[in-house]
Amino acid sequence: MCGIAGWVGDWGDRPRQEAEGLLAAMTETLRHRGPDDRGLHLDRDVGLGHRRLSIIDLEGGRQPMASEDGSVLVVFNGEIYNFLELRSDLARAGRRFRTRSDTEVLLVLYEECGEAMLERLNGMFAFALWDARRRRLFAARDRSGKKPFYYAQAGGLFLFASELKALLRHPAVTAEIDPVALAQYLAFEYVPSPRSILAGVRKLPAATALTVAPGAEPRLRRYWSPRYAGRGERVDEETAARRVEALVDDAVRLRLISDVPLGVFLSGGLDSSAVVAMMSRHVPAGDIHSFSIGFRETSFDESEHARSVARHFGTRHHEEILDARGLMAILPEVIAGLDEPFADPSIVPTFLLSRFTRGHVKVALGGDGADELFGGYPTFVAERLAPLYDRVVPRWMDRLAAAAAAHLPVSHRNMSADFLLRQFLRGTFRGPAERHLAWLGAFTDDLRAEIQHRDPAGPHGPEDIYETARAAMADTRSDDPMQRVLHLYFALYLQDDILFKVDRASMLNSLEVRAPFLDVRVVEAVMGLPSRLKVRGRRLKVLLRRILLGRVPRSVLARPKKGFGVPVGRWIRDDLREEVSEVLSASRLRRAGLFSAEGVQRLLDEHLSGRRNHRKPLWALYMFEKWRDTWLRPARA
Repeated sequence: MCGIAGWVGDWGDRPRQEAEGLLAAMTETLRHRGPDDRGLHLDRDVGLGHRRLSIIDLEGGRQPMASEDGSVLVVFNGEIYNFLELRSDLARAGRRFRTRSDTEVLLVLYEECGEAMLERLNGMFAFALWDARRRRLFAARDRSGKKPFYYAQAGGLFLFASELKALLRHPAVTAEIDPVALAQYLAFEYVPSPRSILAGVRKLPAATALTVAPGAEPRLRRYWSPRYAGRGERVDEETAARRVEALVDDAVRLRLISDVPLGVFLSGGLDSSAVVAMMSRHVPAGDIHSFSIGFRETSFDESEHARSVARHFGTRHHEEILDARGLMAILPEVIAGLDEPFADPSIVPTFLLSRFTRGHVKVALGGDGADELFGGYPTFVAERLAPLYDRVVPRWMDRLAAAAAAHLPVSHRNMSADFLLRQFLRGTFRGPAERHLAWLGAFTDDLRAEIQHRDPAGPHGPEDIYETARAAMADTRSDDPMQRVLHLYFALYLQDDILFKVDRASMLNSLEVRAPFLDVRVVEAVMGLPSRLKVRGRRLKVLLRRILLGRVPRSVLARPKKGFGVPVGRWIRDDLREEVSEVLSASRLRRAGLFSAEGVQRLLDEHLSGRRNHRKPLWALYMFEKWRDTWLRPARA
């Protein structure tokens, strides 16, 4: 995996040495993404920077890489899993290759096919390709959004980078908060594409290509769209299971191609167990290195399940057990690495798992994407219940139920009954998109309006906050409501929460993580299946469980989804009590002028006293303020 940065346009009156220094500084901020090598290219029209994590063709894959005649250059972050197949096709067409790298395949494929090359790529990628003949930059991001791409237009330049922090090194990029993005962060716990937390910076959405010439506006084009099955489509379940199993198996096989050692994340859940099951068909079990993180807090611990799967397949299992002190010790390092606010606390154990894994291997496979494709979240069951609840329960009774639930005894155990009930009631009497964001996110509209100053619902309207979510649900081209919900999770939660988390946590430790379930063939095949093969009544991941029946321990198939939970509610009351109270103190909040000091103090008092569980909004506020301390103030200084 790698980091890319650069610009298109004339750098103006700056001496060349100064412009080269700026490009080098932007690239150097991405060292963690690629500690093995660095490359720069600079001329009057374009600057390209690259940091390399060497995985394939360790000697020949240096970047920026130029075409044979030097007219096309590329910087590339990711892996093209079908590059050997593409290389063979191009060789038969008479094209020559100087290296064994997938980067050169990108170059030659562009020369052969132009922008249509994207239709043939199966991989995770974000790349920027400079075509000197046409004097334009062509950039693209993979279909699921596994690899990031930020961009901005400032100072007469089009600037781009793998991470926001690289753009902030350029003096033309200003660190001004986008109030709509802040409202989205409070509602979602992350900033959904295409916005970023900064007003002048955007994220290229998944499955989108971009072209830009010096001095011109960028032109964006969606090159792939999902196609979900409708309500009436009929598919034989056994036939579907055999086809999807074969595709997942081949996706795993392709992701085992590497010139360095690799392993697999193993939680003991259905998704990671499926990946290990497929790996064991292609690699001797004793050669599979599996990695897991356990917790001393029993309601959050899954280590015994991971050990059970490891014993079943005979993997070389590596395990680390953590307590609150161990997690807390790493929190400042995680916060320092997040250049965009992010409130999913599972990034902390994901960071630790990545660091632990990187001590043994350079590449790991994971189960990301299976929940969104096959229907694995408890909220999909809640989606079946919520419309019925809305029809049967009067509004006044709903408000009474919410008030009663608010007075239930507070538990900080993982997925406790009181937490689940309160979250469910937050989503009642709402539209589908808002309902799921209320279930997953930190702030309801009412609470956000109470807390956030300069609320964008005034000049911009509430549509700005939920427009991305509603557009995602409309994008399925299906008349099945459950398919629309599945795509909401695929397009938003997967892209900007799960994949953001895994990318940042792994790249901060220079580890590459591969996701077989997000192979484009698997994605399209599963999207094209009826929703009854995914969610059926209270049963989740119906088809995936059928595929794995008899292949993994029965205990794995019977387990409910648990997730990578972190006891932040207890942290805020105990280990982080003084820290959170200081960061969210009235004096600090009043100086910043973004949040109501009185409203935040009420949340904090109720949580610390044990009267309410406000862990999600308090954690979101805490992480935002720590981000602001780390990135916004130094940038302005």
